[in-house]
Amino acid sequence: MTAPLLEVQGLRVEFPTRHGTLLALDNVSFDIAPGEVLGVVGESGAGKSVTGAAIIGLLDPPGRIAGGEIRLAGRRIDNLPPEQMRQVRGREVGAIFQDPLTSLNPLYTVGRQLIETIEAHLPLSRSEARERAIDLLRQTGIPAPEARIDQYPHQFSGGMRQRVVIALALAANPKLIVADEPTTALDVSIQAQIIGLLKTLCKEQGAAVMLVTHDMGVIAETCDRVAVMYAGRVAEIGPVQSVIHQPAHPYTAGLMGAIPAMDEDRERLLQIDGAMPRLNAIPSGCAFHPRCERAMPQCHEQRPELMLSGNSRAACWLHAEAGVQR
Repeated sequence: MTAPLLEVQGLRVEFPTRHGTLLALDNVSFDIAPGEVLGVVGESGAGKSVTGAAIIGLLDPPGRIAGGEIRLAGRRIDNLPPEQMRQVRGREVGAIFQDPLTSLNPLYTVGRQLIETIEAHLPLSRSEARERAIDLLRQTGIPAPEARIDQYPHQFSGGMRQRVVIALALAANPKLIVADEPTTALDVSIQAQIIGLLKTLCKEQGAAVMLVTHDMGVIAETCDRVAVMYAGRVAEIGPVQSVIHQPAHPYTAGLMGAIPAMDEDRERLLQIDGAMPRLNAIPSGCAFHPRCERAMPQCHEQRPELMLSGNSRAACWLHAEAGVQR
């Protein structure tokens, strides 16, 4: 077994407010091996983006990590001073965000932004950094990179801008890529190209990838494993084919049932009644029990830990006989 590159153990994130402290993440644990793509999926408000932000050290104030550990290649990074974390971010951890316009400075050419990033993290001269920037644009599918390197972000289409953002994320050969909804704002055909590109480049470089998305189609095509989140906790985690075709948690089963199937003749899609609970009103016991058709009395009182279920682990009392796997 390959040692994990990223290890998240018992991560807890809080947002203090005037009306009390909101718990955004509660005891979240997972790991990612080198060259592996872990998908993180769930409804809006499940905690997907907060998890990614905590890992790369970009939690919006007043958000804070209140417990747990984040280790990168065995080194703890969640307690680093801001200046040291700034060095880790970019050199060891690359980030790809949903809207490329928020990641690129409109006043600078894409070449200047790439070259400055490369110079900040790698011992290269200006000319060597420019050559690497051109090569990165070529790798990410930008046509005529020698000419386009001196153009501004507004001169690129949405899909091309996202390729530039991927090139920025890969500029310093990071060990980990955190991609937060990297294809949401793009056309479906461009989505497929970007996901394929990201997967290929990261496999070649041996980087671990955390792919945050709400699109199960992207998860199925891209990921090796998937973590399903609900109300700030991991509801289920396992190999992508097991989670999709044999979901162990009722919430995961509901997500799968809501996806149209081309080979089935159904007039109505399945749906999960109710909505994700607000952070100030998370129910006791299993947070999903108010929406779960299979809820038992125990679900109302005790919060389940992750338990074995086939190849996956699910935080559900239906699998209590298999034992708890923390």
